[in-house]
Amino acid sequence: ENMRRLKRGAKPVTSFVKNLSALSDWYSVYTSAIAFTVYMNAVWHGWAIPMFLFLAILRLSLNYLIARGWRIQWSIVPEVSEPVEPPKEDLTVSEKFQLVLDVAQKAQNLFGKMADILEKIKNLFMWVQPEITQKLYVALWAAFLASCFFPYRLVGLALGLYAGIKFFLIDFIFKRCPRLRAKYDTPYIIWRSLPTDPQLKERSNAAVSRRLQTASSRSYVSSAPAGLSKDEDTGRCHGTKKGNFHEIFNLTENERPLAVCENGWRCCLINRDRKMPTDYIRNGVLYVTENYLCFESSKSGSSKRNKVIKLVDITDIQKYKVLSVLPGSGMGIAVSTPSTQKPLVFGAMVHRDEAFETIFSQYMKITAAAASGSDS
Repeated sequence: ENMRRLKRGAKPVTSFVKNLSALSDWYSVYTSAIAFTVYMNAVWHGWAIPMFLFLAILRLSLNYLIARGWRIQWSIVPEVSEPVEPPKEDLTVSEKFQLVLDVAQKAQNLFGKMADILEKIKNLFMWVQPEITQKLYVALWAAFLASCFFPYRLVGLALGLYAGIKFFLIDFIFKRCPRLRAKYDTPYIIWRSLPTDPQLKERSNAAVSRRLQTASSRSYVSSAPAGLSKDEDTGRCHGTKKGNFHEIFNLTENERPLAVCENGWRCCLINRDRKMPTDYIRNGVLYVTENYLCFESSKSGSSKRNKVIKLVDITDIQKYKVLSVLPGSGMGIAVSTPSTQKPLVFGAMVHRDEAFETIFSQYMKITAAAASGSDS
């Protein structure tokens, strides 16, 4: 209900923004042409501010008439119709649960976008990315000097003409030609390149890990026998929480997790062939290497509970829903092998889709290489 209230409260603002976007996109050619002519003429004669004030007074007057019961459908900008969602009544338990998930996802996406905007603005002014903030710094100095040495009428005329040309013409061209926008639209490029706080954290972690790998590889190369490659050396540096990766899973030293799952995916292994509860479900971390699917049990001293599956031995892999009564596509991956009667299920995976795409693409790559090798 609160999400509905938020949507209703923000509807006037969002509708006005969409209608302005339609005006810039020349959704109605005649309306946009008239608006462009009137705006440029008002700017040229120095009437831009009185024009906007008059439009605000006009809109307020129309709202007064509407509040008095008048039916007025006129708008200053072209209206863009939206699909109306039918009311949801008499929902089942499954549909209500799905509705809760949908509302939670919408709220998460909304708050995520708001947080991204606020963090980008904060990082812009805090010199987090100096090459971007430097452009803003130079632009502010140029605007300050222009305001000191040029008449306000000339500065306002220049800004007004630029705003009108950019809103009605330049943005229209850039929206029709994304390649030109990505190359020449400076505000768009600056905004896209501004980092958020999670992106900054990922960059710092990546930089620290690269420095640690470089330092460890250098220290090992100094004591390693001749002919040992750096690639083989960095493989020895990678490890899990319990030790070196290849020692935990008894693999060769060149087997290490792919970059996308360097820290693994937390999940629980459900072995439906086992009857004991302690063997039926195990919590741990799932890794994917070039040739293996490795599950490390989180229970201390339980190396025998770890699971190593050859990708070429997998007979089937698909997304899985552990409890069929729950709506949605679930958060599990089912892997079938010749050694198991029932598929092994890696459930409770928050990043299930990412893990599935990584495992499936590597599985297809390995099977295709094996097939081509057998043909040759």
